[in-house]
Amino acid sequence: MNEHDHARILSKFNEVAEKYDSQRRKLIPCFDGFYQTAAALVQTVSDQPRILDLGAGTGLFSSYVYTKYPQAAFTLIDLSAGMLEKAKERFDGIPVDITYIAEDYTKYTGDAPFDAVISSLSIHHLEDAEKQGLYRHIHSLLKPGGVFVNADQVQGGTPYIDELYRSDWKAKIEATDLTPDELNAAYERTKLDRMAPLDDQLGWLREYGFADVDCVFKSYNFVVMFGRKV
Repeated sequence: MNEHDHARILSKFNEVAEKYDSQRRKLIPCFDGFYQTAAALVQTVSDQPRILDLGAGTGLFSSYVYTKYPQAAFTLIDLSAGMLEKAKERFDGIPVDITYIAEDYTKYTGDAPFDAVISSLSIHHLEDAEKQGLYRHIHSLLKPGGVFVNADQVQGGTPYIDELYRSDWKAKIEATDLTPDELNAAYERTKLDRMAPLDDQLGWLREYGFADVDCVFKSYNFVVMFGRKV
């Protein structure tokens, strides 16, 4: 990620940190199935797993996983300190082992290995070469048997399908009570997207050593990808 894109993403997401969670349900038409499936896929041998959340934002995905593994040790990484402040508020008063890191997670070289690496609605901001490098790196961060769960958005496999995805999303969010300003802000944020087709990404996961690779959930361009380190 170049410095210009880094700054743009940080600026955009700091702006919406306060309203991010309340808006997210409206901006993700398949919200419940999307997050419930992603959390269900985080299965570890240990009941005290080490979990790394990349692009953690306000800690929403981690909060779902916490309900399964309250003894887990979480590391939340995000570019936006504003988002992580909301995550701290989310977990305030909850007995959880959690570390917050405000940095570019593509450059993270922290304390591995992890039982699970998770991410939601973040990796699609990376260029394809960065996605590939990240998938390779995630594999190296996992323990044998560790899992990677990526709940994200993908590009349609053809221009027709991609337009179908986009028009469906637009129709659904415009049927909510989001204000014109909120809708315009959401459309503006899509300019930061660098989505890649699902098939390409599943292929990259296999190429970099993941087994049992699958798309476990899909609703238009919202998908949950899974891979396991053997």
